[in-house]
Amino acid sequence: MSEARISVDQNDFTCPVCLGLLKDPVTIQCGHSYCKICITGCWDQEDEKRVYSCPQCRQTFSPRPVLGKNTILAEVVEKLKKIKLPADFNAGAGDVECDVCTGRKYKAVKSCLVCQESYCQTHFDHHEEFHSRKPHKVIDATGRLQDLICRKHDKELEIYCITDQRCICVLCKEYEHENHNTVGLSTAAQRTEKQKHLKEIQMKNPSENPAEPGESGEEEKFETSQFVSRSAQTAVEDSERIFTELIRSIERSRSEVTRRIRAQEKTAVSRAEGRLERLEQKINDLRRRDAELEQLSHTHHHIHFL
Repeated sequence: MSEARISVDQNDFTCPVCLGLLKDPVTIQCGHSYCKICITGCWDQEDEKRVYSCPQCRQTFSPRPVLGKNTILAEVVEKLKKIKLPADFNAGAGDVECDVCTGRKYKAVKSCLVCQESYCQTHFDHHEEFHSRKPHKVIDATGRLQDLICRKHDKELEIYCITDQRCICVLCKEYEHENHNTVGLSTAAQRTEKQKHLKEIQMKNPSENPAEPGESGEEEKFETSQFVSRSAQTAVEDSERIFTELIRSIERSRSEVTRRIRAQEKTAVSRAEGRLERLEQKINDLRRRDAELEQLSHTHHHIHFL
């Protein structure tokens, strides 16, 4: 008898939270499965309410369920990791890699400007399903996603500043380029003008115009100056972004430490109150026994006393 085979889709074994292949999979009471670290992180945020929900079906649980590893699902996931996909799926030199894939990186097909991540076809399908109620803005994964995002404000570059000759976001235009000449990147007019200008510079060859070496030198000096200025601005923006991320990280750590201290304080106070109640109960019991013995000591009936 031939061995029965079941066809499975790798999409069925991805975590709905991180959109990656399940790691240390657990299955909760409603039947949905998650990476243990992902569902633990979700439920940690619901600790104050003492009501825990499934991120997919929103079914609630109280008290917090105990998570046990789904060994069968873990074995299936391990086998899926060993499956080799066609070469077209693997990211090669010059290809954009999927930001969600772990281990082997697959070729990205789409990039999300909201999540600021690039996805292979599998993870993009999950991304679209997860954000079906409010679709995100996505583009073809044709280059580095970071080049399309403002490094200072984490916003999409959708405006071109003609004055400074660089792409900016809406916040840059509002606070730093408010009086500059700008145009939306959705129009092709500025790009056509820029290409025309670059072509003119390219066509000017000093060897063909020996009578105008000074003009050519001035243009080269100007282009070099502009390049140095843009590089310096990029370095400044990078440093500001790094320090901003460090400050945010420190603030998150401070909030987490404060939350843990408050939780420990609450637990310690609760334990102390419990101990005080038990001590008061013992004291009351001892007083009642003393009163009973005192009353019994005054009886004249020996049998009753014994």
